Amino acid sequence: MIAVVPSKNGVPIRLTGERWAHIVDEHGELAHMQQEVLETVEQPERILAGRAAELLAVREVETGKCLVVVYSEVENDGFIITAFLTRNIRSLNTRNHVWP
Repeated sequence: MIAVVPSKNGVPIRLTGERWAHIVDEHGELAHMQQEVLETVEQPERILAGRAAELLAVREVETGKCLVVVYSEVENDGFIITAFLTRNIRSLNTRNHVWP
């Protein structure tokens, strides 16, 4: 276990070593952004609905570039699935907004 942060719903969201290794392997540009990934879950600018009941916490990290953290919440437990950077804001805007 690397860390646990609360989601906007107050659910503890876990980041495991296995998931962090997956994120860095698939998206090496995030290797130095572990704290930003955790902060995005805890303090997102918005939360979007995923395609399979997961949630997407979104936070702009620079003009026109967002960090997206995909996570799952089940009752009083949750975990980070993956994270990535995107400039495709238009695609994010097509998803259903969960929060705010």
